[in-house]
Amino acid sequence: MNKESKIYVAGHKGLVGSAIWDNLVKRGYNNLVGKSHSELDLMDNSQVKEFFFKEKPEYVFLAAAYVGGIMANNTYRADFIYRNITIQNNIIGECYRHNIKKLLFLGSTCIYPKDAPQPMKEDSLLTSPLEYTNEPYAIAKIAGLKMCESFNIQYGTNYIPVMPTNLYGPNDNFDLERSHVLPAMIRKIHLAKCLKDNNWSGISKDIARRPILGINSKSSVDEIVSTLGSYGITASHVELWGSGKPMREFLWSEDMADACVFIMEEIDFPHLAKNKEEIRNCHINIGTGIETSIKNLATLISDTIGYLGTIKFNTSKPDGTMRKLTDVSKLNSLGWRHKIGIEDGVNLLYNWYTSNIYK
Repeated sequence: MNKESKIYVAGHKGLVGSAIWDNLVKRGYNNLVGKSHSELDLMDNSQVKEFFFKEKPEYVFLAAAYVGGIMANNTYRADFIYRNITIQNNIIGECYRHNIKKLLFLGSTCIYPKDAPQPMKEDSLLTSPLEYTNEPYAIAKIAGLKMCESFNIQYGTNYIPVMPTNLYGPNDNFDLERSHVLPAMIRKIHLAKCLKDNNWSGISKDIARRPILGINSKSSVDEIVSTLGSYGITASHVELWGSGKPMREFLWSEDMADACVFIMEEIDFPHLAKNKEEIRNCHINIGTGIETSIKNLATLISDTIGYLGTIKFNTSKPDGTMRKLTDVSKLNSLGWRHKIGIEDGVNLLYNWYTSNIYK
């Protein structure tokens, strides 16, 4: 890529896409294209065809996806597999038809088997069953990965799939039903602290900024307390799903974006396709290679926010996979390492969250 190359970032408003967009801008790329969902429905093939015909991008970052945490994945199973496969098919198909120079496809480390050896190497893909709660999303991302790989093999394209670990950062989703574990914890513990401190102005501004089903900033105190309590948020304690024992790896979204742009600039498919007889598992893990327990993460967030209540774990709810640590040796060997650790990252994200409440 050169600084004037036309680059399309699909999903440029989300956690992943916005971080990639900002990284490209900081590096001096000046011909970026992004469309919001209201401007371009990526599930509508005719709209995607028209967009590629009109804009003619040279490079594409496919960061658009339908995502969520364990509750959303397990509840909206049909949506997760159907929407993601449809988006991927539409964009990858048009990338091929318009002969783009390079595509970066973003997946997730949930593609790996539930009982994959830890840390998870790229070669663990498809070696045993997936975790049930996010199986539909994982299958969609495996399909996208294999589509990129197959187009490269058959047509000589340059489509690179990358599999980031659990991400968090600016523009994260803090919805109490659909968010991932880290932003959900931050919001729950923040609201619990507001309750404990009788900070009703803070609660009102939080709800006004990010509505919660059943209440709004004009709801009564009793209505707010009751609804927050249904999400396990009280002045005295916060209830989280599972046992707190699962180990998770977390990557600051801006680090992820830096890795993605690095790969787009420096790495091509032939670098990754070493076995000429059976080309497979050419994707790249993106992560830190460092893990922490959900319990320790909850403690870190409580300490960062200054919440003095109790963290309770509801063991009747699922834990998901007990460990999901990525092997990042391939990415490290290519020349990239992360910069932001979890302690600094949690502090950065909480500051971002509160500054966006009170805007």
